[in-house]
Amino acid sequence: MDTKELLKKVRKIEIKTRRLSDHIFGGEYHSTFKGRGMTFSEVRQYQFGDDVRNIDWNVTARYNEPYIKVFEEERELTMMLVADVSGSEFFGTDQQFKSEIVTEVAATLAFSALQNNDKIGLILFSDEIELYIPPKKGKSHVLRIIRELLEFKPKSKKTDVSQALKFLSGVMKKKAIVFVLSDFIADGYRDTMKIAAKRHDITGIRIYDKREEEIPSLGVVQMEDEETGELLLVNTTSKKVRSNYSKYYQERVNYYKESFTRSGAGVIDVRTDESYVKKLLGYFKRRG
Repeated sequence: MDTKELLKKVRKIEIKTRRLSDHIFGGEYHSTFKGRGMTFSEVRQYQFGDDVRNIDWNVTARYNEPYIKVFEEERELTMMLVADVSGSEFFGTDQQFKSEIVTEVAATLAFSALQNNDKIGLILFSDEIELYIPPKKGKSHVLRIIRELLEFKPKSKKTDVSQALKFLSGVMKKKAIVFVLSDFIADGYRDTMKIAAKRHDITGIRIYDKREEEIPSLGVVQMEDEETGELLLVNTTSKKVRSNYSKYYQERVNYYKESFTRSGAGVIDVRTDESYVKKLLGYFKRRG
């Protein structure tokens, strides 16, 4: 992709996703992901209905009437986008590849964070860490993240979600809002997920294509494994072949859902031919 075409694509995604984050997600994001904690702001006279637990007994004793401590939310947060760039992301049978939806969802979330003056960072992973961009603020930083999501060429086509979560735990010492974007056709990350979710507020966004869920009966078909590059002749008329594939696929989906929910993390499923806007908004509203 040449520079001119890339800039055009970045601009197109910016216009689409910025409009979404400005009009829809900005406020929802703010109310869903509240600040890290409360900082002391001031002392004022007690008013009916105030929480008695916030009474400042020293000031109350001095003035002989009740005063309470007022706290303000620490608003600044850090968002980490952890995006799968393995071979299976370059699959799509309708209008868009999974990788394109990953980019749009990530951009929408990044602009929502930008609107709230939060820092945004990026981790691109396959079965290794392909790229790490430390969290920063600002529009030019968000545009750099979109550029990387659009044009990055991974060294590996395989997937290892566990590696990504380990790296996240290593570089992010303070609590962050984390969105892991992948098709999650992998396993072996349950334990690392538990560790990462203790420190961070994590949401998994599974992006998938409806044609991946089962193999249609099309006779003997040559198929390529996107992650290994292996070419296989598959008899798709065989009920056993189709059944084994569906079972394998469903096991990966169940593993993802159980690993995330049991760790206290959130899950969102986005199909490539569905509106990710409704899915994100529904999730934010449920959590808000």
